[in-house]
Amino acid sequence: MEDAMVQHLEPGFHSKCDSINTLGFEFIFLVHVSGASELPEEKELTANFSSMSLRKVPEDLTPITTTLDLSYNLLSQLQHSDFRSLSKLKVLILCHNRIQELDIKTFEFNKELRYLDVSNNRLKRVAWFSLAGLRHLDLSFNDFDTVPIFVETGNVSHLETLGLSGAKIQKSDFQKIAHLHLNTVFLGLRTLSHYEEGSLPILNTTKLHIALPVNTNFWVLLHDGIKTSKILEVTNIDLQKSQFTSYGSQQNPILENAKTSILLLNKVDLSWDDLFLIFQLVWHTSVEYFQIQHVTFGGKVYLDHNSFDYSNTVMRTIKLEHVHFRIFNIPQESVYLLFTKMDVENLTISDAQMPHMLFPMYPTRFQYLNFANNILTDDVFKKSIQLPHLKTLILKDNKLETLSLVSYFASNTSLRHLDLSENLLQHENDENCLWPETLVTMNLSFNKFADSVFRCLPRNIQILDLNSNKIQTVPKEITHLTSLRELNLAFNFLTDLPGCSHFRRLLVLNVEMNLILSSSLDFFQSCQEIKTLNAGRNPFRCTCELRDFIQLGKYSEGMMVGWSDSYICEYPSNLKGTQLKDVHLPEISCNTGLLIVTIVVIMLVLGMAVAFCCLHFDLPWYLRMLCQWTQTWLRVRKTTQEQLKRSVQFHVFISYSEHDSAWVKYELIPSLEKEDGSVLICLHEGNSDPGQSMTEDTINCIEKSYKSIFVLSPSFVQTEWCHYEPYFAHRNLFHESLDYIILILLERIPLYCIPTRYPKLKALMEKKAYLEWPQDRRKCGLFWANLRAALHVNLLDTTGTCELQTFTELNEVFRGSAVSLIRTDCL
Repeated sequence: MEDAMVQHLEPGFHSKCDSINTLGFEFIFLVHVSGASELPEEKELTANFSSMSLRKVPEDLTPITTTLDLSYNLLSQLQHSDFRSLSKLKVLILCHNRIQELDIKTFEFNKELRYLDVSNNRLKRVAWFSLAGLRHLDLSFNDFDTVPIFVETGNVSHLETLGLSGAKIQKSDFQKIAHLHLNTVFLGLRTLSHYEEGSLPILNTTKLHIALPVNTNFWVLLHDGIKTSKILEVTNIDLQKSQFTSYGSQQNPILENAKTSILLLNKVDLSWDDLFLIFQLVWHTSVEYFQIQHVTFGGKVYLDHNSFDYSNTVMRTIKLEHVHFRIFNIPQESVYLLFTKMDVENLTISDAQMPHMLFPMYPTRFQYLNFANNILTDDVFKKSIQLPHLKTLILKDNKLETLSLVSYFASNTSLRHLDLSENLLQHENDENCLWPETLVTMNLSFNKFADSVFRCLPRNIQILDLNSNKIQTVPKEITHLTSLRELNLAFNFLTDLPGCSHFRRLLVLNVEMNLILSSSLDFFQSCQEIKTLNAGRNPFRCTCELRDFIQLGKYSEGMMVGWSDSYICEYPSNLKGTQLKDVHLPEISCNTGLLIVTIVVIMLVLGMAVAFCCLHFDLPWYLRMLCQWTQTWLRVRKTTQEQLKRSVQFHVFISYSEHDSAWVKYELIPSLEKEDGSVLICLHEGNSDPGQSMTEDTINCIEKSYKSIFVLSPSFVQTEWCHYEPYFAHRNLFHESLDYIILILLERIPLYCIPTRYPKLKALMEKKAYLEWPQDRRKCGLFWANLRAALHVNLLDTTGTCELQTFTELNEVFRGSAVSLIRTDCL
């Protein structure tokens, strides 16, 4: 009821002229809207010349000007030619100038003029001219001797808002406009020397606003004002006790003729007795809504405050706001009880520095109580209070400390809305709370609550505001708030997004300006019903833990309030200042299970590929040959020049069995003798010395050659190796000259097939990498490349010795370049 009345009183537009603020000067706005609808193709132009110290109206005004503001200047008179060219003018503001005379005929060419403000000037005379389209005219706060109303004024049939002033107010003046149905009449009086009682009720207006001069007899104006309009506002009340008390002691039968249902008193300075009598007067009228703002009172008390007559009233709402005390020597209990015994539906006493409040012992019918901006303490709840019909309680900005006390007080009410914000409230775990089942909205913001507050909440709460407290987490051991729809935890100390396991129907969650680094798994699992989430301005740690939250912001279509400007990374340092929407966290790097599955799949694919290559391309053989080539190349690079300079006659000595002679003669030797014949080969046949044994001949051939090739096969092991075993045992070749031996495995020889009397051969097979002759002819190219790399020699005939020459580069070998060999006999 109270909110509805307040909305009805609030004007939609306010002019900057003081006299107009309460007049409902929304008319300017209405003029613009209606003008736009009537002339949709025309542009409206506003010319603002306010506060420019002008002494005359500018001459270069644009003819299409629709709004002209000349307020707060030094204009003293208006000429007929000043506005002649402004045929489109709709709004003209001339307030706060020095104009002394006004001829309305000055505006005869401004046929579309709707709004004219000449308030706060020095007008003493007005010459009327009928402006049929005028809707708003303000002549308040001028120096008229009588109210400037003429017969012609009554012809302005569309007039809605009228501002007047005059030192004398008479019935005859108002009778000239009694037939006009006005929305607002504003009496802005600089002085009031005479008021003829009964003048105001002649007016036909919805709202009457009277701004009084100092020390004006208020009583008679209040009586007549209540008989005049539905809404009555009186400003600047400064009563003299003797005047008011004389009227207050009379019996005033005004209830029958009263029209006012909303009474507003603003800027009031009076004694406590004066205030008491005003309430007593208004109590027996038609007033339902009574508001007093910016009131100062105090002084000695002469009236018996227990004599207040609470009977016969239609009063429903009383509001006292911005109350200040002078010397106050009456018991405060009398003040408190005066208002609480009024037993109206809605009572507001705010910003009054009130330390306490008392209620009668019997049940009252209060439904709305607002004691905001006072200094109330816990003492107000220590006595039993019977408010069975109370639905809304506002105790914002007081000194309350204990939430459990408030809960026990509320348990005896029908409370639905409770505002305890901006207090000193706390809750201890060992304190029990008892809330009414009807309570659905609570504002506990700007207090000192910690996590324990969740153990003192009403079960059926639907909207809960806990912003600006000291909450670090939502405890798991709390009562399930199954009805909670909106939860505000902004400006606290949360480090993680809270889950919704205790409030499954939560729709709106606000956790902005906390210490949230990441989102919890519980949040995404339990908060499925949330439609609006505000988590901006937190120090987010942009790691995998935040990936689901970032995805929610990107694809939630307006669910995240403030996305994406308010969602910025704080950690790690390389992402600091980056908006969350620009952070890319691949799922594979954040999902351990998916990463493991991916690695396993890749390994399986690689394994299958390797197996396929092994089966179809004999990949192990190629790898082994490549490894042998690499090892040989590395050994050659490590060989020093001193090791290379030996007295040799041949590049290579080839030893083989008779069983393998065909392969040696038709495969090996032709491959070594391909090009320029620069490779010297020593064969055992034709190089034997009749005076020496086979073993001695063999050793001589080895000594004369830079490298020795042994073609290994089972036959070679059985027939030829016997000549080399003693030599290798004697020279300890494995430690001295291992790089001079090249083994070619023509046929596989299992180690168990090598006789035990040949330990050096077995050791060679185990330690020395050998070249294996491939059975597939397509692999022979790599075999010959490895063999040529192992040879790596060139013989200089000029010295009679073989010296090493840098071998062909690896890429040349693989391009098929070959080394030519010349077969010679051992000398």
